[in-house]
Amino acid sequence: VQLVESGGGLAQAGGSLRLSCTITGLSFDDVMTVGWFRQTPGKAREGISCINWSEGGRRYYADAVKGRFTISVDDTKDAVYLEMSRLKPEDTAVYFCAITNDVKIGVGRQATLQPGWYQHWGQGTQVTVSS
Repeated sequence: VQLVESGGGLAQAGGSLRLSCTITGLSFDDVMTVGWFRQTPGKAREGISCINWSEGGRRYYADAVKGRFTISVDDTKDAVYLEMSRLKPEDTAVYFCAITNDVKIGVGRQATLQPGWYQHWGQGTQVTVSS
């Protein structure tokens, strides 16, 4: 299983970026949840958004990105996207996509966005937002 992120780069505050994550080595039918995470130096990796197919495709967003970021998936291309708008300097981080084959139903947003639940990770893509 291989996940490859792309689309990171430099953006100005208030701008937009679109991250992509291509998934190879398994079928989307085997994926229960796909998520986006981010990490800055010295801080723990945090979950920012995911799609949970064991809950019928329910989408979760962290409070810090709700209303600004949108997660979507293209089944035909085995790709997941993160549309980021109204970017802020505090969005600067390395962004990762990850997947899990585990079923999680009714555990809530915080648990679903826990990085420890995900088994397969990409290498990350840097997003830098200037003020």
